[in-house]
Amino acid sequence: MIRQSFALLGAALLCAVPLSGCAAADDNTAVTRTDGLVELSIATSGGKRAFLVEMARTDAEQARGLMYRTELAPDRGMLFPYDPPQPASFWMKNTLIPLDMIFIRPDGTIARIAENTVPESLEPVPSGEPVSAVLEIAGGNAAAQGIAVGDKVSWRDPQARPAR
Repeated sequence: MIRQSFALLGAALLCAVPLSGCAAADDNTAVTRTDGLVELSIATSGGKRAFLVEMARTDAEQARGLMYRTELAPDRGMLFPYDPPQPASFWMKNTLIPLDMIFIRPDGTIARIAENTVPESLEPVPSGEPVSAVLEIAGGNAAAQGIAVGDKVSWRDPQARPAR
């Protein structure tokens, strides 16, 4: 999926900028595993939901996203971090499976969930407000796991610069 972010004035589309630090992480989150995946958790009203996510840090990783994949396990996903937080808009070009897009505010709470996005659609899926990250998981998985707007997402990116 080609990742694009709306400029604050909404007049121009700009390529997404990878995050160099993550405001949504807290001290109790896990670190990167030896397979390069990052552990991410979502605190829901029904309990904690755990995912192993790929980090889309570079422009190239963000541009490719989950394109051409034919499946995504229920406990896997991809995280697109932004620093500074910004309005984000995604599309599903060359994405073969439906996804749930979870837009995450700088405080780690979920701002919006776009459920079961349509494969290969060119229709923009906007965040609706500035976000510090977008999490993509298998389509329908957010509802199946009881993930809702306002739930808290946390992770630690060991490649991020420490906060000053």
